[in-house]
Amino acid sequence: MTSPAPFNDPYVLPMPQADWLVISLRWISPGNIHPNSTYSDDLWSLAPLTDNPSTAQINLRWKRCPSAFQNEMRLRVWTLINGELRPTFLKGRTTMRSRIGVVALKQTFNTWMRLATWLQAHGISTLGDCTEDVWLAYVTHLRETTNVTRGTALLRLIALTRLWAIDGLTAQPSGIAEPPWERQGVDYFLPAEETAGMTGENATEALMPEVMGPLLTWAVRMVEDLSDDILAGWAETRHMLESARSNPSREGGQADVVAYLKSLLEGNSRLPGQNINGTYRLAHAYVAARMGASQHQVTSASTRLRLPALSATRFGACPLTTPITGQIAGQPWRECLDFYETAALMRNLGTAAFIVISYLSGMRPQEVLGMRSGCCPDPEPGPGGAARRHLIRSHHYKTVTNDDGYHVSAGEERDTPWVAIPPVVNAIRILERMVPPGRLLFESALHNFAGTGGLQHGALKMNTMRKRIEVFVLWASEEAAARQVPWQSIPPDPHGEIGLRRFRRTLAWHIARQPGGLVALAIQYGHLRTMLDLDTASGYGSRSRRGLHGLINVETALATAETAAHLHECFQAGEGVSGPAARRALTVAEHMPTFKGRLVKVNMASKFLSRDGSVLYDNPKAFLLCLYRTDKALCRRAETDAAPSLLDCKPGCGNAVRTDTHATRMRARADELDHQADHVPGPMAKRLHLNADRLRALAATHDAQRFTLENTV
Repeated sequence: MTSPAPFNDPYVLPMPQADWLVISLRWISPGNIHPNSTYSDDLWSLAPLTDNPSTAQINLRWKRCPSAFQNEMRLRVWTLINGELRPTFLKGRTTMRSRIGVVALKQTFNTWMRLATWLQAHGISTLGDCTEDVWLAYVTHLRETTNVTRGTALLRLIALTRLWAIDGLTAQPSGIAEPPWERQGVDYFLPAEETAGMTGENATEALMPEVMGPLLTWAVRMVEDLSDDILAGWAETRHMLESARSNPSREGGQADVVAYLKSLLEGNSRLPGQNINGTYRLAHAYVAARMGASQHQVTSASTRLRLPALSATRFGACPLTTPITGQIAGQPWRECLDFYETAALMRNLGTAAFIVISYLSGMRPQEVLGMRSGCCPDPEPGPGGAARRHLIRSHHYKTVTNDDGYHVSAGEERDTPWVAIPPVVNAIRILERMVPPGRLLFESALHNFAGTGGLQHGALKMNTMRKRIEVFVLWASEEAAARQVPWQSIPPDPHGEIGLRRFRRTLAWHIARQPGGLVALAIQYGHLRTMLDLDTASGYGSRSRRGLHGLINVETALATAETAAHLHECFQAGEGVSGPAARRALTVAEHMPTFKGRLVKVNMASKFLSRDGSVLYDNPKAFLLCLYRTDKALCRRAETDAAPSLLDCKPGCGNAVRTDTHATRMRARADELDHQADHVPGPMAKRLHLNADRLRALAATHDAQRFTLENTV
């Protein structure tokens, strides 16, 4: 080990002592109350650096570090936490910052620990022996033994570069050699682009409509139809629990309990029961609250009547008196709520609200979990009493930095608020009934309804919410079977668990591929896209690299490419086409690039969609394809419109294309309308018949004008 570095260099930190704090007070925000670890501790908490309410507390565990590297690594990790890289070092290194956030700290620590473990396994006991040959051997080992994405491999190399840079800023530098990728360029040391895995939101698989439809149905149902019953039942449960805890042992209390229980036994009725780890026993708290006795008196009565020896079949429900107002399929969803189910129902209600907000707003999971009561006030009426849209004031976290370029884990309020459609507003209102004013809507302590486990700081963590969604799916499917609506059961998604990140991608999928379509309870995605395009939504409405509109562009590019490929295949198979843009569309479809097997990046998608007159959109509601060309578009309202308004398709547009399949579907739809007309009043029946006649006329026009591949040869 080399001699200690001089301390007159402002970037070189002094040698820490055993009782020094792990995190310097200069890096801790004033409101952070997490305890600070000391240098000699075996566990270093990074919580003092975390102000994001939805981020789990992160710890560094030194038992992972090989004994030979304990001293060297502790010093370098401590310097990583408290130091800053020199500006001269950062010049030209656009992928590195002088300091990194908590999550990156943990990832860097993990990378360093893997290196130390490999070094010790190869007989190397000091970082000073990390020569260029050692670096090359280690990177070769990584490429041959790990199957990671190109992005992950790059982050690991950056972490190793940071180890080399930090080494020179410690009080006792080891003299680590410069990594070879610093001179030769990093590309050679990374997996090939075409074989690397995909990461990021635009690589996340959308949820299948067969999954998202019933999932959203149950989430909205919980929020809008069942929430009043659940909240009232929970209030009654809490009142009974408090009574059971506070009831004194009154005179005659035990006798009353014995008489109540004997009457149930003699009438061969089930006793109020509680399932504890598969074993049924008398529900002491429920009986105590109901009879106005103490729990001690209930226990004595149970022992006197030898209830613990009874079989599980003698125990039943603990009904509450809360009136049932909610319905499923036109029937009350419960005969009554059970004393022991309300905590689980409250947890599922909070989960349902999260699903509705995440899916129908486009917000990232951390932004949803960071919302506070009062974030979506009712708007003041506009001129003449006109209704205005609800706006959500929330914090964002992902790219927030301070004036020095350091990441701010507390985030900041978004300059431009989110637009909230009614189901989202309703979900927020339910959450505001679950927490006190000004508190986090998903505050961990306030969503721990069962009262078990340790309370976490801040909001529910993303891993907790991920697990709760899976529980909600199981509950909803069980309810669907019990309420005889099996078609509303939520099937497994072929791409794995639902998670949190997939909601934004799924929303983009539906906006791009089902314009004007309905997904559960007539929520119109076309309408939502319109609102996302407004200035009030420009926080993500702007077509920025990481914006929600970026995801929509990716899905739209994929959808239009698939539409063109399908048209080409159908025409080659003999299907007829018609319409003023039919021949242009066939030419475009024949030469359309495909994205099969490729990661479609946002800038690639935007460039693809900007080709005026060369992008083919499917509009199933209008029974046509649209080869959008701005100078022919009848739906175009503004010079800036770069895509068709598929909800406002105009007859006679020069961009229209129809196929035999469209004609068949129009005739089938016309038959449906005629059938509906037979069951409605006269004026409405007349309109339905007129629409049916219009569709048949369009189909006949297609038949008269269609041409096939055989006609063009």
